[in-house]
Amino acid sequence: MTQRLRRPSGRYAGKAADERRAERRRRFLDAALELFGAGPGYRATTVAALCESAGLSTRQFYEEFRSLEDVLSELHLEVNAWAESAVVEALTDTAQLPFAERYGRVFRAYAASIAEDPRRIRITFTEIVGVSPRMDEQRLTRRARWVELIRAEAAAAVRRGEAADRDYRIAAAAFIGSVNGLLHDWAAGWVDASLEEVVDELVRLLLALLRPDG
Repeated sequence: MTQRLRRPSGRYAGKAADERRAERRRRFLDAALELFGAGPGYRATTVAALCESAGLSTRQFYEEFRSLEDVLSELHLEVNAWAESAVVEALTDTAQLPFAERYGRVFRAYAASIAEDPRRIRITFTEIVGVSPRMDEQRLTRRARWVELIRAEAAAAVRRGEAADRDYRIAAAAFIGSVNGLLHDWAAGWVDASLEEVVDELVRLLLALLRPDG
């Protein structure tokens, strides 16, 4: 009877199988971040090229991922998770600050997380666009999460008397659309401005969105 192959489960070089697998997965993701975000891009990268960059085999790749699209998907979610963590931390740290200073810092925390590594901007706003229906759905689902975060924060600002009492769903969607569109165009080289100038303009837009009438 033929036995099915099993993943190694013991320790090797002082590391458990799960630790070694996590390290391999990280190496694939780091290699993909470089190739997708700074190199030829997602569409021009092959599994073989990714494996060569990661220093791993195609067999190891297919033990971790079904396709390159899975790698892109994980990178996109990871970059968004880092940015969301930075925003939540900034909201907590600025809870007692005046309106304009608070929301300026919060958005700049988001921008700093995304811009910490230029490859993150390209992954989030360029490489994922138009890849497949699955990736489009993931991108829009993640965008909806950002819209809801802004809408909820706007509602909290209304309760504190810092924002006009109205429905912010459309305004939040418009702002997130502006963020995605402007950063996409900036990353593609279509906007003649520094990233700092782009962020400053988006901060002004966010403050105008939330500022009470008068």
